[in-house]
Amino acid sequence: MNKTEPVYTTVATQVELSKQDAKKAVEALFETISNTLTKEEKIQLIGFGTFEVRERTARAGRNPQTGEKMTILASKVPTIRPKRSASAIING
Repeated sequence: MNKTEPVYTTVATQVELSKQDAKKAVEALFETISNTLTKEEKIQLIGFGTFEVRERTARAGRNPQTGEKMTILASKVPTIRPKRSASAIING
């Protein structure tokens, strides 16, 4: 499922909103998560999971086309840690 029509329709149906209002709500949630991560702050959605920014250290790698050794620079990446019960449901 992606963020287009099916998501908006599902949200609209579940909370009895118009599709347009559901779209605004979903977009606001994603914008809030993005803005919080941009400030490198953690956002915890109780019952769902925790979004945070983690730092990856620089490491050695290889260019897949040439096999040449290279250094992969340090970077910051967004991550999500799902709630434990969500992982248990997915894994059976």
